[in-house]
Amino acid sequence: MNNNVAIKGSDAQYKFLDKDFNKKKKFSIIYSVCNNPHLKEIQNISRSQCLGRFSWPEIDKINTWMVSAETGTFMKWGGLGMIASELPEAFNKTFGTQGHRCTVVTPMYLGNTGKKKAELNGDIYLGAEGKSIKVKKVKTIHVPFFGNRAVLSRFAVNVYTAKFDNTDYIFLESDRFFSINPSSKNVSAQDGCYVLNEFNVNEVERFAFFSKAVYELLETIACKNCREIALPNVILANDWHVGALSGLTKYFTLAQIDAGILDEKIVRQLKNIPIIHIAHHFGYQGWDYDNTSKILNSLYENLATTVFKNAKTVKNSNPRAVNSLVISDCYNQAACNVFTADRIVTVSKNYMEEVSKELELGLDFRDVLKIRKDHRNFYGIVNGYDKKLIAPLKDKIEAINAYFKTTDFKYFDAEHLDVKLHNKQEFIKLISKIAKDKAYKEEVIPLIDIYKFADIEKSVQNVAKTPVFCMTSRLVEQKGYDIAAKAILNVLENHTYREYPIFVLGGAGDKDYFKQLLEKLKDEVAKVSPIAAKRIFVFRGYKDEFAYAIQLAADFYMMPSRFEPCGLTQMEAMAKGALPVATSTGGLVDTIEDGVDGFRTEVFFAKKQHVYGNNITARRVKNNSNAYTETLNHAINTFFAKPEKIKRMQAAAMRKDFSWDIEGGSVYKYFNLLKTGQL
Repeated sequence: MNNNVAIKGSDAQYKFLDKDFNKKKKFSIIYSVCNNPHLKEIQNISRSQCLGRFSWPEIDKINTWMVSAETGTFMKWGGLGMIASELPEAFNKTFGTQGHRCTVVTPMYLGNTGKKKAELNGDIYLGAEGKSIKVKKVKTIHVPFFGNRAVLSRFAVNVYTAKFDNTDYIFLESDRFFSINPSSKNVSAQDGCYVLNEFNVNEVERFAFFSKAVYELLETIACKNCREIALPNVILANDWHVGALSGLTKYFTLAQIDAGILDEKIVRQLKNIPIIHIAHHFGYQGWDYDNTSKILNSLYENLATTVFKNAKTVKNSNPRAVNSLVISDCYNQAACNVFTADRIVTVSKNYMEEVSKELELGLDFRDVLKIRKDHRNFYGIVNGYDKKLIAPLKDKIEAINAYFKTTDFKYFDAEHLDVKLHNKQEFIKLISKIAKDKAYKEEVIPLIDIYKFADIEKSVQNVAKTPVFCMTSRLVEQKGYDIAAKAILNVLENHTYREYPIFVLGGAGDKDYFKQLLEKLKDEVAKVSPIAAKRIFVFRGYKDEFAYAIQLAADFYMMPSRFEPCGLTQMEAMAKGALPVATSTGGLVDTIEDGVDGFRTEVFFAKKQHVYGNNITARRVKNNSNAYTETLNHAINTFFAKPEKIKRMQAAAMRKDFSWDIEGGSVYKYFNLLKTGQL
């Protein structure tokens, strides 16, 4: 049952923000000089944090929470879900025997989107990724938040604890906010924990509630009302989804002292828990203009006006970023952590450099990120990737053969690369059978759309002399399918090969995007060379067995990304001996050594701005499409002219290990950061 929340204090002094406060014609924020010590402290928090003036507490034994809306184990949509599972697992494996621990805090999603399904049966939680875990309910907390009616209500959140392998989990369950049963108005592109759900709760509101629920749990523990869970001494906040957390622990706590609600000892305990914000991609920030006042009033309750009027940012040159709760006049979930967290980490060193220099990549946060980098509280740590999950696996390969029935893919490693040639032949047979046997196609890849697949089994005279390129990313602008299409067309228009390359491109995404780019590519190549066009295979959709088979066979993996903060796909490809052919952006620079274990462009442009490589080459090349054409050409020519070099590069790529816990790996960097605030 939901009960209205009343907060102590004068209504004149402590009040909600007006529901249309950000929709007035002239939106401006003026900060008044105040003598109130708590409000003055709120005004100075961002400056102090961004300039690195916060003193890191002495931590003997690390007890950190990884707070994440996604986990690779129970609800995954991308790389941020993988880090939320793999980093804690590696941390506990490496440092758990020394008394350190990392606990994952995440929503308990329930429902069925059609693609993702999760349910709680008694004390067994079955997550959306097919993993089950035994849970124990330890507490019910009540989280103040606005519902459908314009009233602040207390929503029950059940707190469960559990253990999966070596990692403790805390699940927060709310039938309203963490339901993934979609609304009839939900668009097909929104799935998993990002659906507009049956209660019309969108992703930004859902994760704002998640931040608030985590805060309420912290306060409950600090007040000794939940003895089953220990208060963390440092928090990892995983991306924009929990971007409101530092505003709650640092702003809301101080405002509650001023309102006579919370004891100062409790406030200092909560406020001094360091928060490390992990930013995966600064293009995703959690914007919600229409619900700006609703969300801020939900987070800060009757104290929202007090907090908002004092949430001043560090001085920077961006006129849109003067208040840490909004960017311009719109609620921005990432903003508060970016401006007030104790440390910011992003997922590669090169991406850290990009976003702190280039407006096109750092966006509204570029200036503050530069300030943080200059004052040494912004770092880049490459995402790890457990190698045993991505290297060729005998069991996985046997399962793929059983699935396709007609294939005979074989296991290989860096010392047995000749087997990859056999797998290439098997893959050519597979796509040829899909091309000529409609019934077989519907059996093995029923949900994948294909376009003019051709039977090439007999026309490929020499498999060893036929390079196979693949690209199996999402069909979105970020991944640069248009750059790939232009480069392929450029290469095939200007060169003639005894054996034309085979290109396999596709993934899940928009049907119109597929038609406009990939179908058009095949048709355009057909005008240049019908033979070359037959060797271009484009598809829309995703099937794990098909994607895995492609990488087992491919010589090269295309990554013409417009941005790639870290990138995991290149790691997967390298582990299977497929050399990445990539643009020089973000984590691709940190993970691919050009000419050693892959190929990268000499220069890179963020839109028209040259951001990587020397100026002379940039003036000559002019854009990413031209740069990528040169790199693609270089990879093809190396394949034909220096096959032994390609084998050495493939072996080097397969031996490369991005696992979290290798000697000097990323988990050790996180350990130092958690313990000392420095790398």
